[in-house]
Order: sequence, then C-alpha cells, then structure tokens
Amino acid sequence: MSAATFLLVASIAAALVFFASRWRRRRVLEQPFQPQWLHLVRETLPFYDRMAENERKQLRDLIRLFLAEKTFHGCNGQVIDDTVRVAIAAQACLLLLNRQTSVFSGTRHILVYPEAFIHEGEVEGEDGVVSTISEDRLGESWQQGKVILSWDDVVYGLEDFGDGENVVLHEFAHQLDSESGTQDGAPILNHNDPAQWKAVMTAAYEALAESADMEEETLLDPYGATDPAEFFAVATETFFECADEMALDHPALFNELKKYYCVDPRQWRVRQAS
Repeated sequence: MSAATFLLVASIAAALVFFASRWRRRRVLEQPFQPQWLHLVRETLPFYDRMAENERKQLRDLIRLFLAEKTFHGCNGQVIDDTVRVAIAAQACLLLLNRQTSVFSGTRHILVYPEAFIHEGEVEGEDGVVSTISEDRLGESWQQGKVILSWDDVVYGLEDFGDGENVVLHEFAHQLDSESGTQDGAPILNHNDPAQWKAVMTAAYEALAESADMEEETLLDPYGATDPAEFFAVATETFFECADEMALDHPALFNELKKYYCVDPRQWRVRQAS
C-alpha cells in the first residue's frame, strides 16, 4: 500500500469514527432525562435548583453522556444501581460545566467498593530502601482510564456539601489533570495564562506545605501538600464546596480555578440563600 493510499484509508477511518461518535452522542441526548435521575440529582446536589437554567440543562446532558459512556463495576459486594451511578456522575460532571471538553474521554471504568479499600504498593525511603506498604484508600485515579471509589466515602462527602471534602470531585480532578499526559497539577489550560497558573499554584502549594509542616489549621486539606497533583485535586474540592471561604482566604488561587472551571460556585450559594 502506497503512502498516499494509507493516508487516505486512515483519514476515512478517522472520519467514520468521528461521525459515529457524534451519532451516538446525539442519540443519547435525544433520550429524555429520567424522572428518577432528576430526583437523585436534587438529592446529590442541594443547590441544583438554584443553578442557572443553562447550567442545569448542561449538567443533565453531561450526566446522560457520562452514564452512557462509562462502565460501573461493583467490588466486594457493592451493588451498582441508579443511586450510585447518578450520585457519582452528577458530582463529576460539575467539573465540566461551561467548558468545551469531552466527558472524561480517558475514563472508561469506575470501580466502586462498599467502603475504604486496601491499596498495596511500594515506596522508596530517603535512604533509597524500597518497602511494601498497605493502606486504606477512599479513592484512586489511574491514568489508564480507571477511577476507584469507596461508596461510604462518596456518601460521607454528600452529607455536607460544604466541608471541602469530596472524594468524587477529588478523583475526577485527577482525571482532568491526566489529560495533559501526566498527573502533575498542570491540566490542559484553555482559559488561563500558563505562566500565571504556575506562579499562583506554586505559591499556594508551597504555603500549604509550610502550614502543614507547622501543623497550622488550613482551609485546604493538608493532604494537598503531598505533591502538586494532590494540591490541584484538593484545591478543586475546596473551590466547589467552600467557594466563599476560598475567595476570601486565597483570592488568586480562587480566580485561577474560576477561569479554569468556567463557573463561580458562590453564585449557587447566593441563589440558595435568597
């Protein structure tokens, strides 16, 4: 096969995949949003009815696509039903509002455990000695298209959507981070100036690390001082759940995240209070 023929065949194949994807997406969005799903969304997101109408419509469409494209797996006896699927989808899709992006195209499988699960791995100490560790995890995000969640901790996060702790937002922020090729706290930036993003994120990360070393109380979870990837995920949790507090305590960080996520969660709280 000549190079020209190969390029032609490859172009046709790519076009077929593109149009097939658009056709499947259109078919999904033509289906009505199930009433029981709407009930579950309202239970999951207490501010849903206070969101702007265009945001609510976007969210419903994103949830439909998420549920159509992702495969859920129950682990250790965890039952996968609409309650589980919609609760996870609704929270994850908050990260995609008002953004020209796929619905976590790199994410294919979501594994749900009933409670915190055991993670086993290796860690290298300061002396270079590698040892095996075994620890409880609430969630994990893999670059190979997999998210793992503890359902107990998903539910815990929903009991107070305002405490800055949300395992779904955390792990799916990692998935966005992965779209750049690595999980390093530097996702693909479409609206932010890369130099300013780096400067603001680095300063906030270093400040959190210093506060964590001094065991000071912080708005951001000290776990965010682990590394830049964890900082981005923790900052995302805080942005969506504690927007008013973050805007006051960390205005530069808040503004960078507002540009990146294209939403201002403070508006949802204001509408809720009015």
